[in-house]
Amino acid sequence: MDQGLGSLTLQAVADAASVTKGGLLHHFPSKQALIEAVFQDLLQKLDDQIDRSMNEDDSERGGFTRAYIDAFFEVASEGAESPWAALSISCMTDPHLRTLWSDWMQKRIERHAETDDYPDLKIARYAADGIWLANLTETNGLSPKELGALRAQLKNLTK
Repeated sequence: MDQGLGSLTLQAVADAASVTKGGLLHHFPSKQALIEAVFQDLLQKLDDQIDRSMNEDDSERGGFTRAYIDAFFEVASEGAESPWAALSISCMTDPHLRTLWSDWMQKRIERHAETDDYPDLKIARYAADGIWLANLTETNGLSPKELGALRAQLKNLTK
């Protein structure tokens, strides 16, 4: 992640994990398989984080959207250091990662259709995505104060 997915090698991962390249290949037969496994792991962590946030939310309408906004603003505060950074940029060019993301999002939307399938909530989720991407691609990113204000404004849209 430090040098981008384009420069990722299985040998570098094996070295960082203190395993042999053969041992790594036993679990991940290719670089793509490793990247997809990391992406799936991040999606599971995102699922868990969203579910925890939803359980703490007092209002059903928009609960998924508020949790989604919170999750992505937390990632945005990590900036380029987040594992999501390289993987998200790769989603734009890697059709398989894009499909994994799209399938994840579609399942969550279907799961929360009764409470979150409204145009205003969709706009709030898309805005959160755009803010996150802008923060990632801008040289210095947004300040914590700016991120906090945008997060609060988006969450107000969900009520």
